[in-house]
Amino acid sequence: MRMKIRLITLAMVLFCLSVLQAQQRSISGIVTSAEDGSALPGVNVVLKGTATGTITDVAGHYSIKVPSSGGTLVFTFIGLQTKEVKIGTGNTLNVALSLDVVQLSEVVMTGHGKERIRGKKSEYAAPSSTYHNMHIPYQDYVQQEANTEEYEGITENIFKDVFKDPLSTFSIDVDEASYSNVRRFINNGQQPLKDAVRIEELINYFDYDYAQPSAEHPFNIITEISTAPWNEKHKLVHIGLQGKSIATENIPPSNLVFLIDVSGSMSDVNKLPLLKSSFKMLVNELRSQDYVSIVVYAGAAGVVLEPTSGKEKEKIVSSLDNLQAGGSTAGGAGIQLAYSLAEKHFKKEGNNRIVLATDGDFNVGESSNESMEKLIEQKRKSGVFLTVLGFGMGNYKDSKMEILADKGNGNYAYIDNITEAKKVLVNEFGGTLFTIAKDVKLQVEFNPAKVAAYRLIGYENRMLKSEDFNNDKKDAGELGSGHTVTALYEIIPVGVKSEFFSVDELKYQKTDVVKSAQDSDELMMVKFRYKQPDGDVSKLIVHPMKDKQISLSNTSDNFRWSAAVAAFGMLLRESEYVNHYDYEKVVQLAKGARGKDEEGYRVEFINMVKSMGLMAKR
Repeated sequence: MRMKIRLITLAMVLFCLSVLQAQQRSISGIVTSAEDGSALPGVNVVLKGTATGTITDVAGHYSIKVPSSGGTLVFTFIGLQTKEVKIGTGNTLNVALSLDVVQLSEVVMTGHGKERIRGKKSEYAAPSSTYHNMHIPYQDYVQQEANTEEYEGITENIFKDVFKDPLSTFSIDVDEASYSNVRRFINNGQQPLKDAVRIEELINYFDYDYAQPSAEHPFNIITEISTAPWNEKHKLVHIGLQGKSIATENIPPSNLVFLIDVSGSMSDVNKLPLLKSSFKMLVNELRSQDYVSIVVYAGAAGVVLEPTSGKEKEKIVSSLDNLQAGGSTAGGAGIQLAYSLAEKHFKKEGNNRIVLATDGDFNVGESSNESMEKLIEQKRKSGVFLTVLGFGMGNYKDSKMEILADKGNGNYAYIDNITEAKKVLVNEFGGTLFTIAKDVKLQVEFNPAKVAAYRLIGYENRMLKSEDFNNDKKDAGELGSGHTVTALYEIIPVGVKSEFFSVDELKYQKTDVVKSAQDSDELMMVKFRYKQPDGDVSKLIVHPMKDKQISLSNTSDNFRWSAAVAAFGMLLRESEYVNHYDYEKVVQLAKGARGKDEEGYRVEFINMVKSMGLMAKR
């Protein structure tokens, strides 16, 4: 009798499950751009009124479970119009999304962004807004709480007197995090916080058409000079570095440790779920000779995958799929464990690197910037490099992320969507993960016969003392395979009166220009120092730059594009030096320098500038 009752109960359960399954069905389709029909990866697809959602893959494909009775799907993507589509009787639903260059002019904000200075950091308090106005995934809107983002304070470089400060010295920077973070602010209808705008990272987000190096050194140097677009009295000097591109098949074997934050703060859809999708794309690029380990940290740190060959992609992906968010954030313990594992399996002739993915919200163990900095400085001596990938919003700690990357001989990117993940981890795979030169420093000496004053645009957090240039113990930036680095100097020529620079004549001493400087046709001397990735002694490159100015219209696309991006950054930072330049002029300058733009990054920038122009007019 009991057996009969059990069988009846089991049958009823199976019947209920079959009824429930019958009440649901799968809807799938492809999301494309209405402009050119190209597939759109990273589009958020949400069943309206629920937390059920998914994102499109690299081919623009999605699949989602919906009630058999129907409903409405909401499609959202940064910079494109949000689209709501009612579910019909069919199981295939393809959607085309159009550009939304005017969305920011229609956003109705119910609060205002504000800046709180805490020591040297800026903390951002986000404005409140409705889900549709924010243009963010529905899940993020539901979970969004008080905003505690932190950014390191930036004091803009000023014009310096060539007689008092003849040398300008700084470390290169190939980080791109600030650009994608600024894009996230703008596309959410918010004015970016000034300290979130690092102009050099905006400029270096883009590739430039520089010639590959052909000499003994691993990079090529390119210089150009013309009129500063925002001030016709001033000159603009463009300095470019092109790192040697190494084919993926020729990159040494990799010993990678994925260090993943799985604390409770990583539960949002644009954090751990996006992180998993991003890392899967990276795993797909790995070769059989590459090995991956996975370390996670929350309340404690642990190893979830011992070193595994890149040929075992399913095993690595399975380990990623099993990750869940929860607990506090023992960031220091995680970093210690990751370095220990990387050192244990160190490849002497290989590429040894930790890839840290987090929102930077460390609150247990090594939490202060100072203690983290000391920890990373100590660990980098092991020869293990560091790549930092930032995710999420609301509690994002940019200040910590930047320090980790700078002190860990590495690079830093912010992943705001799956398209950015593809750019960083697929398109720029070699540059992101393989270093060709470390401790790269640049020093410029200006000719006082031609230059009265100068200022470096951006790189405020990368400035070095003059004596640091020849000090091989002083840490500096790293250059990856195929990476480009661009720096701009704004110059006030001798004899030009400028409202931005005025110095009284000295009473007790005279500063004379030597005859050799007066007779020289050189504007300045550019010097570079770098080390091999495994080296301790730097090599020197000297590059004299002659004063051969050409008109702005005859400059290269590289020159005009970098100038347009710099002007945009100056406008966002409300720089006094932007000198009445505006967003419309930035758009015009950028349009004329767009170049090939095969990936569409530059047209995205132009549309973003247009959006800021509309916001500024409100």
